[in-house]
Amino acid sequence: MDILAIIPARGGSKGVPRKNLRKINGVSLVGLSVKHALASKWITRTVISSDDDEIIKEALKYGAEAPFVRPKALAEDHVFDLPVFVHALNFLKEKENYSPQIVVHLRPTAPYRRQGWIDEAIQLFIDHPQADSVRSVSEPDKHPYRIFRIDANGYLDAIMKHEHPVPYLLRRQDLPKMYYYNCVIDVTKPETIFAKKSMTGDKILPFIMNPDEVIDIDSEQDLKIAEILFKDKI
Repeated sequence: MDILAIIPARGGSKGVPRKNLRKINGVSLVGLSVKHALASKWITRTVISSDDDEIIKEALKYGAEAPFVRPKALAEDHVFDLPVFVHALNFLKEKENYSPQIVVHLRPTAPYRRQGWIDEAIQLFIDHPQADSVRSVSEPDKHPYRIFRIDANGYLDAIMKHEHPVPYLLRRQDLPKMYYYNCVIDVTKPETIFAKKSMTGDKILPFIMNPDEVIDIDSEQDLKIAEILFKDKI
C-alpha cells in the first residue's frame, strides 16, 4: 500500500517568523515532522511542500523528498490546506504517475508525536474503509458548555444553549465528553480530497490523544513550553 506523508511548510509565517525552521532541542520543526514520518512503519514516502529553498534543504537533510517547489500563490497566509494538497497530488500523478492510496498530513507546528501514534491513526483508517478521514483530537481544557458570546445588548450568551438550557451550571462530572481538533495527525485519501473537495469529508474518525501530550506551535511562548515539556522526548 502506498501511503504518502505530506509536510506543508511555507516560508512566510507571521506569528513566529521562519517558524518551520525554529528548533526545539536542536532539531527544526520541519525536521521533527520528517523524522516522525520516517519512523512510521506504514508511511512509504515523505514529501515536503514548500515555497522556501531553506525549508526544502532542511527537509532534505532529514530525509524527505522535494519533487517540487510549491507555487508562491499557494504559500500565502490565507490559503487553506486543500489546494496545497491538490497541487502536490496532481504534480506527483502528472510527473511520476504516482497516486497513493492514503495521504498523511503532518504539520511542523506539532513538534511532538509519540512513537506509534501515526501508525495507530493509519491503522484506524485502514480498519474503517467507509471513513473519509481520521483526525487527531483531544479534550479541551475549557469545556465549551462554559463558554459564552456577548450579545448585542452586552449580556452573556451561552454558545451551547441549544444542547442544554443552562449548560454552564452543570457539574464538571455531568459535562459531556467533547473534543477539539489538535492539528497533530490527519489521515485521508485522494478520493476525499478530489471527489469531496475536502481534507476531511463527512465521515471523520477521531484519534484521541491526551491533551497533556499535545502542543501546537503558534507563538514564541509555545516554543519555550515545548522545549521544557518535551526535553527528554524529542
